[in-house]
Amino acid sequence: MVTKISEVIDRDRLERTSRGLARALSEAIGAGSLAEGSRLPPIREVALDLGLSPSTVSTAWRLLAQAGALRTDGRRGTVVMARRGPGPTRYRRALEHSSPFKLDLSTGVPDAALLPDLSAALNTLHRGWTSGSYLDDPVVPGLVEALAADWPYPTDDFVIVDGAMDALDQVATHLLRYGDRVIVENPSFPPLLDLLEALGVRHVGVDVDEEGLVPAQFASALAERPRAVVLQPRAQNPTGVSMSAQRARVLADLVGGQAVMVIEDDSAGAVAAAEPVSLGRWIPSQTVHVRSFSKSHGPDLRLAALSGPADVLAALRERRFLGQGWSSRLLQAVLVDLLVRPTTRRQVERARATYASRRRQLVAALEREGVSTMGNDGLNLWLPVHDETAALIALASRGIGAAAGTPFLTKGPSTPHLRITAGLVERDFATVAYELANAARARSHAGPR
Repeated sequence: MVTKISEVIDRDRLERTSRGLARALSEAIGAGSLAEGSRLPPIREVALDLGLSPSTVSTAWRLLAQAGALRTDGRRGTVVMARRGPGPTRYRRALEHSSPFKLDLSTGVPDAALLPDLSAALNTLHRGWTSGSYLDDPVVPGLVEALAADWPYPTDDFVIVDGAMDALDQVATHLLRYGDRVIVENPSFPPLLDLLEALGVRHVGVDVDEEGLVPAQFASALAERPRAVVLQPRAQNPTGVSMSAQRARVLADLVGGQAVMVIEDDSAGAVAAAEPVSLGRWIPSQTVHVRSFSKSHGPDLRLAALSGPADVLAALRERRFLGQGWSSRLLQAVLVDLLVRPTTRRQVERARATYASRRRQLVAALEREGVSTMGNDGLNLWLPVHDETAALIALASRGIGAAAGTPFLTKGPSTPHLRITAGLVERDFATVAYELANAARARSHAGPR
């Protein structure tokens, strides 16, 4: 049965553009007004029904097809695809396993033993830190000064949010619209890709080398008129690459002056070995820089800070007043203490040095086994393997967990990889490297895919 579009969308609220029509139809699919398998009328009939041009409808259908919501099936016409439910589907695929491991290197989480002791900071809390009004300043005294002292470019205006993914969610929701293109790293962080796909945004993958995004590919991707770029400036997850200042300058020159916002996710923060770096040093009016404190000071703090253009920050503040209003001032007070207390700073410095040493020792042991990896920073490394499934099975049989590489990829084809959380390898580097190298060489019985 062919569905008349005007019967399933609100014509009075329809934004009369291709993206507006795509968004309206996507909402109808999500609400169940258009069931899986529903056939849509020919484009000219839809255009006549809604009073739009055929080219507008055609472009909307193309956006929906790119997002996986529609399928054009020759003479059978255009049909509605099964709606992929929102949620971290890529992230679940990266981490899925059915049993616990003796050594689980799949998680990407920090070593709890290397997180700073919070007891002294908690003991400093007193009644004055308890917010007595909904109108209190959303940022506690002292936090702006502590953040600005170590920020990669001059700013004293910050929004505090509930972790890096909260920041990315809020910024993406504000900046992006259905059908927009966004440049991302290849490989990239699965929850970010899940978020973009849930928003109906098409990501354009650009490869990463030892200094960051590859400039030639980046320039080509900019020709596709993206709305934003999302990158990880330090300890990129999963590769461990930290962007050089020289590469940051090249990328800033390429994107400067274009209608493109750069969103930087510095999730490694203070446990990254590299110095802070940002395109905001050269193009602050086009840069949103996010720094998380989960890996350095504790995931349960659920705090991140972001800087950016004044209009973007103002819009985020206004939007937050419709929700949580502000991030916990109690937790912010704890973070201020952690950032300025000398003993805590030494603990974080020790954690940074320990992660760097662990990664370095594991990489060196892998090289002795004939396996080379990229990057030199952070908690993770990107292990090339012959066959992803065979490698995961081989490691599981030895009690070692790893993250599947496929969910991190933003384009193909690519050499299979696994993500290994090197920061959780405390000892026996030669033994762990031996098992990883054997897994890297493993082949499935069916042969390579």
